[in-house]
Amino acid sequence: MAHDHDHHHAHGRHTPASYDRAFAIGIALNLAYVAVEAAFGLVADSLALLADAGHNLSDVLGLALAWGAAWLARREPTPRRTYGLRRSSILAALANAMLLLVAIGAIAWEAVHRLQAPEPIATGIVFWVAAVGVLVNGGTALLFMRGRADDLNIRGAFLHMAADAGITVGVMAAALLIAGTGWLWLDPAVSLAIAGVILAGTWGLLRDSVDLALDAVPRGIDPGAVATYLAAQPGVTEVHDLHIWAMSTTETALTAHLVRPGGSPDDGLLACVRDELRARFAIQHATIQVETGDPCPQAPAHVV
Repeated sequence: MAHDHDHHHAHGRHTPASYDRAFAIGIALNLAYVAVEAAFGLVADSLALLADAGHNLSDVLGLALAWGAAWLARREPTPRRTYGLRRSSILAALANAMLLLVAIGAIAWEAVHRLQAPEPIATGIVFWVAAVGVLVNGGTALLFMRGRADDLNIRGAFLHMAADAGITVGVMAAALLIAGTGWLWLDPAVSLAIAGVILAGTWGLLRDSVDLALDAVPRGIDPGAVATYLAAQPGVTEVHDLHIWAMSTTETALTAHLVRPGGSPDDGLLACVRDELRARFAIQHATIQVETGDPCPQAPAHVV
């Protein structure tokens, strides 16, 4: 039986620790901007500006959740929690998605009411405050761009900030159009568009975080290709009880039974398989059981 306890990330992945500074900078910048945006949103009586401030506040909470989860994921395993607290990063990604859905509902509800009774806004204030937001949100998104493909937790932080940058551009455009046309309904209409954009960006995060929470095979790993690779190893006639799941948003585990009739555990083969699983499929923690062909109660595909 081979056990891979090496948790370094494949393909040049970055450890959660490398984003501590990015989280600190992002939270500080966005907290300051939320205060400014909310104050000017009240002065200008702009629902779009207030909606964006509310969403930015949810991003601050989301960044704090993601940062806390990244810290917890680095805790050492214990006899009770044998994987440590790595799974907290998956729970944080799921919580972030749920938080965004709540924000979407609040924005849409208020926007529908404002559409029925549009109110004038101070377009100049809205435009310039939103312009600052593009810089804050865009700059924060850049801090997390590097790790968005490898870590769902980091991806949640990146999506929040990148969406905010695009949304704030929409707020600026609405302010210009209202100033030029006098169409007050554009302010709540942009708020509804904001809600739609957030929903589109949140759906993938929600889907992937639910999948990982339910121990689904992480996206980017083809379980059929993994099974084919294992079955092609010397002397292997069958692969069963194959499970691939995420221990965290950056680490993947695998367990499998390999049937080798008349064979015996081969440390060299197991070490090679372990290294190949890490290099080819980004599976960092592999546990493989070698069997000689005796009936295994876990062999049927429907048995867990």
